[in-house]
Amino acid sequence: MTQSTQQPISNLHIAAFDPMPTPEAIQAQLPLSAKAEATVSQGRAQLIDILEHKDPRPFVVVGPCSIHDPIAGLDYARRLKALADEVADAMMIVMRVYFEKPRTTVGWKGYINDPDMDDSFKVDAGMAKAREFLLAINELGLPAGTEALDPISPQYLGDLIAWNAIGARTTESQTHREMSSGLSTPVGFKNGTNGDLTIAINAILSASRPHSFLGINSDGRVAIVRTKGNPYGHIVLRGGDGRPNYDTVSVTLAENAMSKAKLLPNVIVDCSHANSSKNPELQPLVMADVIGQIVAGNKNITGLMIESNLVAGNQPILADRSQMTYGCSVTDGCVNWETTEQMIREAADRLRPVLAKRLG
Repeated sequence: MTQSTQQPISNLHIAAFDPMPTPEAIQAQLPLSAKAEATVSQGRAQLIDILEHKDPRPFVVVGPCSIHDPIAGLDYARRLKALADEVADAMMIVMRVYFEKPRTTVGWKGYINDPDMDDSFKVDAGMAKAREFLLAINELGLPAGTEALDPISPQYLGDLIAWNAIGARTTESQTHREMSSGLSTPVGFKNGTNGDLTIAINAILSASRPHSFLGINSDGRVAIVRTKGNPYGHIVLRGGDGRPNYDTVSVTLAENAMSKAKLLPNVIVDCSHANSSKNPELQPLVMADVIGQIVAGNKNITGLMIESNLVAGNQPILADRSQMTYGCSVTDGCVNWETTEQMIREAADRLRPVLAKRLG
């Protein structure tokens, strides 16, 4: 008989399993208010009407690249709510509220994973703080959009989200396609980092169908999640390999590819990333071009995305937080608030005379 060496063979690279509050526990701590519930429901309904071409307005997902300071984030949200009300006849505004940041190698992983930005990774606190922030945004009457990155997070936060994006790095992921098939919101799939449209179109098709996969339920128990399929997938053009794809030829190619796949050719243009050569100052030019396409008669551009914050640019995370600039991004660079107002007001002025024609 071979004598056992008693050496462990499982979890060899795991340092610890720390307990995490269940979705039900965090939702009980921070319950959905009637005002927030109405904001989410109305926001999703408006987005669906836009995607079904029943509402001629485009939607605009605008806000910080990522949330790191909830005080500055709420300051931004209050300003955006006033602007959203001002242009509501021309466009629907959704605040960009990104808590999770995908990383190619290393870097801050976002407010949920590391709310203190010091590699302490207090995920339990981060999840509760993220929910608290989303509640505050929705109680203002402002719908929220986010990137669905971690497949567990929607159980904690999904009731406060009106629109989800799947990022360029994860659109090809089977896990994210399965998750998207069960999300309660419309979902925008970004083209690949190399500009490839096929993976996004395949993702939309996959997510539109039922799936069964392992996940958790509201009690935090492992469960077999069985989805119905999500009929509201759409493509987000964000450029790729340093080249933009918001021009009329690129948009037409995207429309044709979606129609060939028997999908509604809804196209969202992300004004940042490769579409602006990662230079936030170019975002107004991208938006002006895309609005020009709508004015010229395009009926399938149904939305835009803008990375915007109170202060332009970005900044490093400093050990002394008091030395950091209030309202300035710690991830991708953004346009400032004054530029954001100008971009949205100018777009609304150009859109108002042509919206009725988009229903024809």
